[in-house]
Amino acid sequence: MKKRRLAMRTAILVLLVAAVVYTLYANFTKEERTRAAAGDMAPDFVLTDLEGNKHRLSDYRGQGVFLNFWGTWCKPCEKEMPFINNQYLQFKDRGVQVLAVNINESNVAVSSFSEKYGLKFPILLDKESQVMNAYGVGQLPATFLVDKDGKIIKYHTGQLTEQTIKQFMESIEP
Repeated sequence: MKKRRLAMRTAILVLLVAAVVYTLYANFTKEERTRAAAGDMAPDFVLTDLEGNKHRLSDYRGQGVFLNFWGTWCKPCEKEMPFINNQYLQFKDRGVQVLAVNINESNVAVSSFSEKYGLKFPILLDKESQVMNAYGVGQLPATFLVDKDGKIIKYHTGQLTEQTIKQFMESIEP
């Protein structure tokens, strides 16, 4: 019994030390993030969705793109996802696409979340935070509105209401 407790405590200690080392490493080796801003061309990327399909942002030229960065653990993200889905269903045939970029989570967690809320838009997996870093995203949720020419017209951080999502989608409708 004592050996088992000691092994468990050792494992927990090792995990905590690893987390602290990783956090220090990540904070001291990161380059200063530059956030993509309104007026900039949206950085192009290729990410895979839950079904294994590749999505390249530049393939959506000619359409407005509601680019949302989120996580399953993020309560504001969880609250806005059904609203984004509702508006996606209204705007998808009007030239507005939603690309929801999940940050650093397992396929199982993201798939379970998507099924729970019946999400119909593409959910892209940014396993190594490369796209998040390219856009300079810090806080989640974060949304970029990209026009039909690939230019960012707005950046918003924080939870969105359904009315705001509708207005944002109207603003990028081609």
